[in-house]
Amino acid sequence: MKDMNLRTIYLAGGCYWGVEKYVGNIAGVERTEVGFANGHLDAPAYTQVKQGDTGHAETVRVAYDADVLPLEKLLRLFFRIIDPTSFEKQGEDVGNQYRTGVYWVDAADEAVVRAEMEKLQAAYAAPLAVEVCPLNCFYPAEEYHQKYLDKNPGGYCHVPWEEIDWVKMADLNEI
Repeated sequence: MKDMNLRTIYLAGGCYWGVEKYVGNIAGVERTEVGFANGHLDAPAYTQVKQGDTGHAETVRVAYDADVLPLEKLLRLFFRIIDPTSFEKQGEDVGNQYRTGVYWVDAADEAVVRAEMEKLQAAYAAPLAVEVCPLNCFYPAEEYHQKYLDKNPGGYCHVPWEEIDWVKMADLNEI
């Protein structure tokens, strides 16, 4: 069995429940964990973050095999489920904690992220509202938030499930 080329990127796309469920179903994603990124409060609880004044974004830590799923393709798939021009709002979720973002831990990922953002901007007349920067901090959310939509299949989610072509997503060469 071949060793994995395991990499990590952090994706904020509104409520983290749907982002985690969606990303977790992409071939090449090995692990996900929801939490709070790039705020100013150490180890915040969900009740603090949802008030909108900690500076944290609801974020998903994504561990993926870059040999199966290159970062470019992962980002393109992620961009399908967000409105990249919406400032601090996705679906019915409004506030600083629901902003969109791509946060890297490996400096080599910055060029890839910025190149994909340029391609994304070319598809929109309005400016993008996606925060793009290195990860400053990440704190895992409470256990009941992990894999929330698996535990609560009828839970709220802004991800447009009916528009997702899972068959195409299985063939990453099409992305």
